[in-house]
Amino acid sequence: MPKLKGLLAMAGLGLGLAAVAHAGQGVTDTEVRIGSNSDLSGIFAAFGAPAVKAARQYFDKVNAAGGVHGRKIVFVVEDHGYQMPKAMQGLNKLVNSDRIFAMLLQLGTPMNVASFPLLEARGIPNISPLSAARQMIEPPSRLKFTGFSSYYDQIRAGIRHLARKKGAKKICAMYLPSDFGKEIKEGAVDEAKALGLDYVAETTHKPDEQDFVGSLTKLKGAGCDTIALALGVRQVIVTVATAKKMGWKDVNFIGSSAAFHTAVARVPGGITEGFYAAAGWSDLVARMDDPEVKAWVEEYQQAFGEFPGTGALLGRSAAELMVRALEKAGRDLDTDSFIGAMESLSYFDKIAGVPIDYGPNDHQGGDVIVVSVIENGNWKEVERIGE
Repeated sequence: MPKLKGLLAMAGLGLGLAAVAHAGQGVTDTEVRIGSNSDLSGIFAAFGAPAVKAARQYFDKVNAAGGVHGRKIVFVVEDHGYQMPKAMQGLNKLVNSDRIFAMLLQLGTPMNVASFPLLEARGIPNISPLSAARQMIEPPSRLKFTGFSSYYDQIRAGIRHLARKKGAKKICAMYLPSDFGKEIKEGAVDEAKALGLDYVAETTHKPDEQDFVGSLTKLKGAGCDTIALALGVRQVIVTVATAKKMGWKDVNFIGSSAAFHTAVARVPGGITEGFYAAAGWSDLVARMDDPEVKAWVEEYQQAFGEFPGTGALLGRSAAELMVRALEKAGRDLDTDSFIGAMESLSYFDKIAGVPIDYGPNDHQGGDVIVVSVIENGNWKEVERIGE
């Protein structure tokens, strides 16, 4: 806790400059500056790096066509590597030196939470963070807008599905002891209680941990039949692979949107077959018959030489949301007009495969929860909740 307080104090270094902030920060007659404090090199780089590439690609197309109301979008990105000190440095640079108008695709629950005091003081909206924690819009703030359903709601929906379809009775969790991990653990505990199931055991882990034999042995001994995961992308893969190497077959693993990644499904050798995830959007592979989805996938592949997995999907989706809001805010762009525009948006997001709908009292765009399982190297949708 003292360390977190210190980091929050570090984030507040820029508060003394709040008096000089104004509604037009990051906006000129010819440009609008959008920032992103992301993970391009750490344990969630599989989300952050492609998200940034896809967003930049979309903004470049918009700029090539003349921008938004004559303004070019300048996209400024900092890499924090999922390390809090670097995240706070990046935050202060984006706000105080780059003077961004809005933050987009900021990755990490702890990083977003720590950034809120400075963003609030400067009147800078936080849009589509790469975190589905409830803190992204709780407590309510006119400056916070999240893209999709929360980790908490997702994991509860996933466990509810496994209880109905797989007879889950003994629920456990493996998680990073951060805001991100604790929210997923809380969802698992609360859903077990709501369904009259037993929450029997849990293990906590470090972000760089890769040996899960001891933890899985403990959970197997406790009789777990369903384990909620709140780990890094590579850690999820290693955990599921380790369980299979141990011969532990009568267990189901369920992740949130933080584990709903193309890379998890496509691990060679079927290592992750049977892994479940609950997320706020639908996987791309099953929707390649949609002309708009197909065209974007081909465009991304041509530019970057790789299939646009989940991170790219989120980046592309968020970039479209940002452009829609800037367009609707009009030429007289300021924080108030932008927030008003965000609160009026309602459309179907073809790339994410879900409806998006904001309002003055609703700063969560997507409410749908999609439960999927890995079959034959791809995600297969098995239930859609809330549509």
